[in-house]
Amino acid sequence: MPVRRAVEAHRSGGLNCAQSILRAFQAECGVPEDAIVQARRYGGGRAESGRCGALHAAIELTPDPGERERIRLAFVARTGSERCREIRAGKTLSCEQCVALAAALLVETPQRRAP
Repeated sequence: MPVRRAVEAHRSGGLNCAQSILRAFQAECGVPEDAIVQARRYGGGRAESGRCGALHAAIELTPDPGERERIRLAFVARTGSERCREIRAGKTLSCEQCVALAAALLVETPQRRAP
């Protein structure tokens, strides 16, 4: 369900990739509405080091450093990069597909938290 919620938030909710991940996990992780609003600044490759916003949000919801790295490595294995501009330039996945991938990787994480 969270993967579908994330994709729907991105597709028709008017949210960017980072916001879509936070919205999909909002109830489960206790993500405050203002955190979702604030995540607007992470879309379009504006997250730390140009990271994909969906990946950034998934990592932010993951408290365990080992799980954060697992998510990052699995994301990079599928997309070829963690940087938004490189992913888009390589046309490996669309933004919506990156949202779905980040959400799916986050679902596999046993513990999640609010950012």
